[in-house]
Amino acid sequence: MTRPPGTGTPPHVSTEPGAATPAPASAPAPAAPVPVAPPPALFTLGEAMAVAAAIQPGPLATGAPLRLGWAGAEATVAIGVSRLGHRAAWTGRTGEDAAGAMVLAGLRAEGVDVSGARTEPAVPTGLMLRERRTADRLRVTYYRAGLAGSRLAPGDLDEVRLAGSRILHVTGITPALSATARAAVERAVVVARAAGVTVSFDVNHRERLWSRAEAAEVLGRLLPYADIVFAGPEEATLFVPEDQPDRMARALTRFGPGQAVLKLGARGALVVAGDEVHVQDAVPVTAVDPVGAGDAFVSGYLAAVLDGSPVRERLRLAALCGAFAVSVPGDWEGLPRRAELALLGAQDISR
Repeated sequence: MTRPPGTGTPPHVSTEPGAATPAPASAPAPAAPVPVAPPPALFTLGEAMAVAAAIQPGPLATGAPLRLGWAGAEATVAIGVSRLGHRAAWTGRTGEDAAGAMVLAGLRAEGVDVSGARTEPAVPTGLMLRERRTADRLRVTYYRAGLAGSRLAPGDLDEVRLAGSRILHVTGITPALSATARAAVERAVVVARAAGVTVSFDVNHRERLWSRAEAAEVLGRLLPYADIVFAGPEEATLFVPEDQPDRMARALTRFGPGQAVLKLGARGALVVAGDEVHVQDAVPVTAVDPVGAGDAFVSGYLAAVLDGSPVRERLRLAALCGAFAVSVPGDWEGLPRRAELALLGAQDISR
């Protein structure tokens, strides 16, 4: 190697005749390889927001006690799958604010990979205000339009990790948030289908976000990509006529999904898979908070798919997760871990 001009002879090198040639400087050690996280079993994308929930029944008024937390349909599914022992990853945008930090810290604490999440310095994280107007009636107000979650875009997707996952889970909420969020979901299902990844689609229609006609058009384009579709009976009527639940589920499978799961609330659930119809009763519990029950149900079903369980066991685990969720305040806080699944079939006090 030639020294730069004008630097002279280094002081430690001898210029006398016969002097030994100095050993060349050793090359720097190669940098340690950056560890690559294995692909998640479940990949999902969507919106998560802060939640201010009334603790006591009654109208919201000055001084009313509120519980601060956070929620998101897809994030709830990711947490549920993670608690049941499978790797899950969530992609979305939060504000560069305390609420966004709370969301990401909460997901990390639950073992969910948020390496694909982005923060938005220009707009805040969304907010859900949950009022318990009476003992058995909730009223929910969202502050989300144009905020961080709605800025999700196709470029946010890590398509390599998505293609390496086993299940992609999407909902009908995210496509309603914005044109870019819609494009992200549409891109995700195309990538998943091309890679042979199972696509899970929960219709999750929100009338405050868009009309039934628009929802039917947009979500109808997603339905043929789905391997598993989840819907309530009213949501299913976006695509099929109102009928008996098993007939509605079978009609949904004609759009392409191999499994159509109808969530029937207190009446349980059913799934049509091929020529078979499986019915599951609801697990009896004292309901405290119904919000998040459907996403908890989905998390249990998908965890059982990842377990390799047959359809009947998928329904059973889904019903258990839904029951755990409604028996605890909050969207995701009551989701069970494996060791807790037997609790709902046990005595009231476990010693």
